[in-house]
Amino acid sequence: MDSGSTLRVEKTTPLKPVIKKTYVLDTNVLLHDPMAVTAFKQHHLVIPMTVLEELDDIKDRRDKTVSREARIAIGMIDKVVDAASPQEIQAGVPVIGSMLEGQILGTLAIYPDQRLSEESEVPYLDGTKDQANDNRIINVALRLQAENPKEFVCLVTKDINMRIKAKGSGLMHVEDYRRDRVLDDIDLLATGHEHLPGDFWSTISEVDTLREGDCTLHRIPLKSLPQAYPNMFVYDDQEFMAFVKRVDRDFVYLRCDSRDNLMHKRFWGLAPRNMEQAMAMSLLDDDNVDMTVMTGPAGSGKTLLALSYGLHAILEQQKFSKLIVARSTPPIAEDIGFLPGTEEEKMAPWLAAFDDNLEILHGSDESCNGSISYVKERANIQFKSLNFMRGRSFNNAYIIIDEAQGLTQFQLKSVISRVGADSKIVVLGNLAQIDNKYISPLTSGLTYLVEKSKAYPHAGIMHVNGIVRSRLAAFAEENL
Repeated sequence: MDSGSTLRVEKTTPLKPVIKKTYVLDTNVLLHDPMAVTAFKQHHLVIPMTVLEELDDIKDRRDKTVSREARIAIGMIDKVVDAASPQEIQAGVPVIGSMLEGQILGTLAIYPDQRLSEESEVPYLDGTKDQANDNRIINVALRLQAENPKEFVCLVTKDINMRIKAKGSGLMHVEDYRRDRVLDDIDLLATGHEHLPGDFWSTISEVDTLREGDCTLHRIPLKSLPQAYPNMFVYDDQEFMAFVKRVDRDFVYLRCDSRDNLMHKRFWGLAPRNMEQAMAMSLLDDDNVDMTVMTGPAGSGKTLLALSYGLHAILEQQKFSKLIVARSTPPIAEDIGFLPGTEEEKMAPWLAAFDDNLEILHGSDESCNGSISYVKERANIQFKSLNFMRGRSFNNAYIIIDEAQGLTQFQLKSVISRVGADSKIVVLGNLAQIDNKYISPLTSGLTYLVEKSKAYPHAGIMHVNGIVRSRLAAFAEENL
């Protein structure tokens, strides 16, 4: 290189050093996401001994949904600290898989909080009987903050009251666990359908028409419908109604439909009562859709639609060999094993809604009870608790997961991964009826499933609005 082409450095920009933060984890974070130890990237993670004791207690609970998560969390911690010395475990062991874009590994430390005692210099919560464990975990964060005043020390917990207590005790940084949060506002949740104001075609500058098998598709630029995802419906104020068949990097492929066609669909004698039910029925009947996620308020017909399609597909079309209905038994039902009878009889109190819906479908029969018993036997309807579904595979089955709003993303994943060959799964839930104190609409596994699966070409999403139970139910949903 000659002297005329010598490179000259105009300006040197120093790179900021990586700021390593310290996060103290509460037990409920590890139960919510057993893989949480890998979620904090290059930062320092502290797990108090009290958390290990709580996990140890929970892992042996009989037939409890969280016992499996506790065992997985313990296994993950063991994997990290397995070969480390006691001194290394207290200082921090590198967490494999936590690296962020080539930066340093995060570290995990176990803190022996039983050794903490009251000191005048450091705030200290005493061991009140009912709050002893929470207080001990907060004390760890307070101690680390006092010992490292210039560093960022944060307690991470899903317990709202514990966050308030920690702040009230003088802890500067307290956070909810946000790794599973896919939305900032629940109003942004995908609904599976979109209303386009005005006349849709007047906004489109170019369109191609192509034929695929017996289906005519209209190909429009993705920039004309940037929010499109597979298996969603779009409609305007005129007569336009279309189904998004697929989406690629540059184009959206639409299959035009008519509202009359959708409203004329019938499952086991059931007709849709509004357009959203009709769109949901179209998704359920689509052989290209392996999983349908239906959300919506109480009384919108989610369970009835799912059940009527199951009977239609098994008894009339012979698509599946059995209908499996499952839901998670609430915490009050953890002793389900002590109830008398078979698994189906034990589940009866929590699956009574399906009997109610069978009555709706057969209420006009001459012998309603006889028809229901006959259909249950012919359709091979099996009632399961999600607590007992793990570790099993279900082939050639139509599976309904009810009340999914109270499940974490990890629990839902473990159930959906059980779906075998030639099976279809329908996930139902109402985000306004969450009874798990550590789950909100934004962190529910159902919300996570909707957002993560909407781009998958073999999944369909539908938010079914419109209360169809009664005018009183509509009033209660809107005003009470």
